[in-house]
Amino acid sequence: MAAKIKKGDKVVVLAGRDKGKAGEVLQVIPKDARAIVRGVMLVKKHTKASAQSEGGIISKEATIDLSNLAVADPKDGKPTRVGFKVLDDGRKVRFAKRSGDLIDG
Repeated sequence: MAAKIKKGDKVVVLAGRDKGKAGEVLQVIPKDARAIVRGVMLVKKHTKASAQSEGGIISKEATIDLSNLAVADPKDGKPTRVGFKVLDDGRKVRFAKRSGDLIDG
């Protein structure tokens, strides 16, 4: 099945502690149906000092389930469902069902 959420997409969080927040997808992990989104699902990680980095508590993004994400509509930024259509030149593209605008292409 084609991917509805891809790296670089602007997404909105639908559920969880960060509900309503928006961000850019940094990485998608299809095997686990999870994604990493910039500024969403921040966790504190205690790191030990090493030759390359100093120790301390750093904040980083954890993965979030794809079912809790929706692509942001290109027109108004609100969450939308994603559909697929084939253009006249043969390209398969994603479009926002809310407004009908193309997401990619």
